[in-house]
Amino acid sequence: MSFTAAVRSVLSKYVEFGGRARRAEYWWFVLFSVLLGIVTSILDVALGTDFEGSFMSSGLFSLIANLALLLPSLAVAVRRLHDIDRSGWWILIGLIPLVGVIVLLVFSLQDGTPGPNRFGPSPKHQAVPGWA
Repeated sequence: MSFTAAVRSVLSKYVEFGGRARRAEYWWFVLFSVLLGIVTSILDVALGTDFEGSFMSSGLFSLIANLALLLPSLAVAVRRLHDIDRSGWWILIGLIPLVGVIVLLVFSLQDGTPGPNRFGPSPKHQAVPGWA
C-alpha cells in the first residue's frame, strides 16, 4: 500500500470504526499526521498564528489540523486493533501513562490475524479474483 493510497483510504473511512486496517495503512497515516503537524507548526510560526505562552507550542493551523484528524486517527487505530483480533475498547488503555502507550505501540506493530476474524476478512490476505 502506498502513502497516498493509505491516506486516501483512512480519510475516506473518516468515522468508520468497523472492519480492519493493515499495519501499512495505519503507519502511513501516522507519518502523514506527523508531517502535517510539522507543516502546520511552521505555518503557524511564519504567519504569527501560534499561541504564545501556551503549554504546548501550537497555533491556529495546528489546532485545525489536529481537530480534523482526530476522528480518522481514532477510527484507524480501532480498525488496527480489530486486525489483531482485539476490541476497539483497548484504545482506552492509552489513557494510562507510559504503560498504555507502550501496549498500544506493541499492538500496532503486530501482524494482523491471517484470514477472517470476528471483525471481518483480512485486508492483507484477501483472495485474488480468478484464483481458486
